[in-house]
Amino acid sequence: MLNDDKMPYKLSPSSLSLMEDCERCFWLDKHKVWKRPAGPFPSLPSGMDSILKRHFDRFRDMHKLPPELKRELNANQYKLFDDKALLAEWRDWRKGLRWHDRNGNVLTGAVDNILVKANKLIVLDYKTRGFDLKEDTHTHYQSQLDIYDFLLDKNGYPTEDYGFLLFYVPKKVEKDGAIAFETTLKKMKTDKRHALGLFNSAIRLLEESCPKASECDWCRYVR
Repeated sequence: MLNDDKMPYKLSPSSLSLMEDCERCFWLDKHKVWKRPAGPFPSLPSGMDSILKRHFDRFRDMHKLPPELKRELNANQYKLFDDKALLAEWRDWRKGLRWHDRNGNVLTGAVDNILVKANKLIVLDYKTRGFDLKEDTHTHYQSQLDIYDFLLDKNGYPTEDYGFLLFYVPKKVEKDGAIAFETTLKKMKTDKRHALGLFNSAIRLLEESCPKASECDWCRYVR
């Protein structure tokens, strides 16, 4: 099942996350042997994602930062990326940010939002959680931020060496029935070399024979 006809591979942050979790499941998925079954995906995060994008777009149109960012960032230094047409393309999972290596393999990713400081771009990603953050919660999204930063750089945009994760956690129901969320902004150092290393490792893995079963839940189930 090797890629003998040299058809290019298309990779994304989610597929590279699968590789980090289980190389065999990743290999089988990309070689179209079978896909790891996905559990039921809650609709709340997807709905929140759409609402948050509209929320941020309203403030972009006013040339302001939303209050949850203004509390944490200097509004004189940061602003929201104001090319709405380009941002709409970068947010679209069917298009997104793209980069091709010399063999035609593609790395793609769809961002939530972009901040600008001076002339440099900074990735801003939203996360909705049902529970309070743990000390290391933000670290699970390191590769995702690295990949987005790498893609911006490869598309010719200067970037800062960090990105932001903005977490929304429900805390209480107000008297009028509205749900109050607590927000936490995490600033994370980004590493473009890590993103490229992940991509290259994935391509090498896909050009080899299928890895042995790992101890992931799906491999144990099949075994």
